[in-house]
Amino acid sequence: MDRTRQFEALALPHLNAAYNLARWLLRDEYHAQDVVQEAFLRAFRYFDSFKGGDARPWLMGIVRNTCYSWMRENSRRAEQPLELDEDLENDAYEHGGHQTQNNPETLLMQKHESSRVNAAIERLPAVFRETLMLRELEDMSYEEIAQIAGIPLGTVMSRLSRARRLLREILTEVIKED
Repeated sequence: MDRTRQFEALALPHLNAAYNLARWLLRDEYHAQDVVQEAFLRAFRYFDSFKGGDARPWLMGIVRNTCYSWMRENSRRAEQPLELDEDLENDAYEHGGHQTQNNPETLLMQKHESSRVNAAIERLPAVFRETLMLRELEDMSYEEIAQIAGIPLGTVMSRLSRARRLLREILTEVIKED
């Protein structure tokens, strides 16, 4: 198998996770697309340095580093709010094999709750956002997160604990404001 096909086989399955990480860190879907493209180019360029094993943490580490480089270069633009393209009106939610009610009231409530949570996550500092996103949305292990972020395992656990605590506090504030 040639180098390009090997890279595609290892990297492409993680494209969505890479985009999710970039989108949460950069808070902008278009810049996230650009950064992921740049990260994948970097990963391909340095593919010979990949030592084997699970490509996901290696690739996500490159995406993370590319995001932080972009944020340093474009700090003003990185502070714009993220607009998620969740189209709740067209999604069917499955729970235990049963579809939930797809009526306007239910959809509106779901969209409102999703907006609250997303807004609260947005208020977290980037290091907490990334740790929370990698653990809760991408279901990565503490070890994988430590590898991606280049930090000790204890720091991952600490950041995740702080992120959850801050998220709870922010959500409590948001609920009181409503």
